[in-house]
Amino acid sequence: MRRIALAASLVILASYGASAQTTDQLVKGATDTSNVLNYGMGYNLQRFSTLNQINKDTVKNLVPVWNYSLNDDRSEESQPLVYQGVLYVTTHNATIAVDAKTGKQIWKTKVEYPAETPRIVCCGIINRGAAIYDGKLFRTTLDANVIALDAKTGKELWRQKAADIKEGYSMTVAPLVADGVVITGISGAEFGTRGFIDGWDPATGKKLWRTYSIPTPDEPGGDTWKGDTWKLGGGSTWITGSYDAELNTVYWGIGNPGPFNSAVRPGDNLYTCSVLALDPKTGKIKWHYQFSPNNPFDYDSVAEMVLADMNVEGKPTKVLMDANRNGFFYVLDRTNGKLLAANPYVNVNWATGVDLKTGRPIETDVVKDARDGKKVTVYPSILGGKNWEPMSFNPQTGLAYANTLAFGGKYKSEPVTFKQGEWYLGMDLTDPWEWGTGPRGHLKAIDPMTGKAKWEAPSDIPRFSGVLSTAGGVVFSGQLTGEFEAFDADTGKKLWQFQTGSGIEGQPITWQQDGVQYVAVTSGYGGVYSLFSGDERLAKVPPGGSLWVFAVKN
Repeated sequence: MRRIALAASLVILASYGASAQTTDQLVKGATDTSNVLNYGMGYNLQRFSTLNQINKDTVKNLVPVWNYSLNDDRSEESQPLVYQGVLYVTTHNATIAVDAKTGKQIWKTKVEYPAETPRIVCCGIINRGAAIYDGKLFRTTLDANVIALDAKTGKELWRQKAADIKEGYSMTVAPLVADGVVITGISGAEFGTRGFIDGWDPATGKKLWRTYSIPTPDEPGGDTWKGDTWKLGGGSTWITGSYDAELNTVYWGIGNPGPFNSAVRPGDNLYTCSVLALDPKTGKIKWHYQFSPNNPFDYDSVAEMVLADMNVEGKPTKVLMDANRNGFFYVLDRTNGKLLAANPYVNVNWATGVDLKTGRPIETDVVKDARDGKKVTVYPSILGGKNWEPMSFNPQTGLAYANTLAFGGKYKSEPVTFKQGEWYLGMDLTDPWEWGTGPRGHLKAIDPMTGKAKWEAPSDIPRFSGVLSTAGGVVFSGQLTGEFEAFDADTGKKLWQFQTGSGIEGQPITWQQDGVQYVAVTSGYGGVYSLFSGDERLAKVPPGGSLWVFAVKN
């Protein structure tokens, strides 16, 4: 009887994910409408789908198909993957495979970590997703491990420790598989760590390379740090990079320097607040661009580096786009890092612009006063013009759709002493916000070359979810109060919404299966705004993680 049961289980498992995922499949991920194989719905991180069954006319008929409880009361920021009818989703303490059509659980593998781990996590007990390749699922853990699971069974195949939590490191990043290498980033800049990016062998877990985001004194960029400040220089790498297979280049954003008090670390502080162009096989830096040199305001640059092919001054150009936390929308030539455009997309008072020749911001007295130890009001705040939540780029409209923030901050540096495993900030956080009046956030449709919004949808409580756009002319986003929303991509008119029961900070995806287009998003209250804003309006939003899947009602 036991043999019969085992055989039956194997038959069920064999019906899902029957073949391995190849490099070619990952490269074509952005155009594969039957699967979601990449974080960002494609190596380009555009989060755009050519599907149009759900469109401006039909979206009003969108209804839940199924809901899966994640059995978790933390913030749910994971982006699901879909492969051959199986949906994979992660939480901070589990990896889960479910039938994408029915919501039935196929397997669930728990993730355990030391009880003291959350103490060294900056901004939420979360995980942002997995990568899939060659029959394996790859993810990171809060206590800074990288693990590989059998995609069919959930069995752990290998585990490698990337860093020590006692030193202030943690991991929430979704891995990237590029040119046959599993690539991961790290968190911990607020704890006096030194950031890095790792490359791993997907078959064995062997570490292939490590590229530090903070150079040593004898390396290029090392002269931008004084004395030993580089050892505690920060530069986290906690959001997944993009990849151009034709150029064989990975683009990875680098976080803020440590501490916030920039007087402690004179110099430009490379490669913090930068984007690195990397060789995926070796980790070698091909070029870099720094958005905010010697930054005091936590304007990290980890958020998504979106790739597209656009006409710039009448010429087809391979570009990289970044709605930077510092309030400027950047467009770079991704073949060489040349700056093509940089314009504010929110209210900015720390700089009047960016010099297109030097690439450096034109700073105002706000920055000078902050470095001199004076208390300043700065726009945007330390949460940025846009935080980590990923935007979407629609190549048909030529617009980037981003959840932006509309409030400032109060900044004053203070003395700081490093102690391993403790906060290393050097900023007075007793009164850090300048809320102003009006909405605290907007979903904006932004022209990448000008930074100007074609339309904006305000929100009294800012949105912190990812954004998805489709060829159906629909833009999906979510509210911290639980509403999953759909907007007209051309006008910003709200077309539909559904209350999911908890705050949405997840990253919506879409795919087609058996002729039906589905949209999925995780719901679960938490995250950086919820933790630090003190916004009393969120007090009645219940925790509780779940995964929702929708389709048009026949």
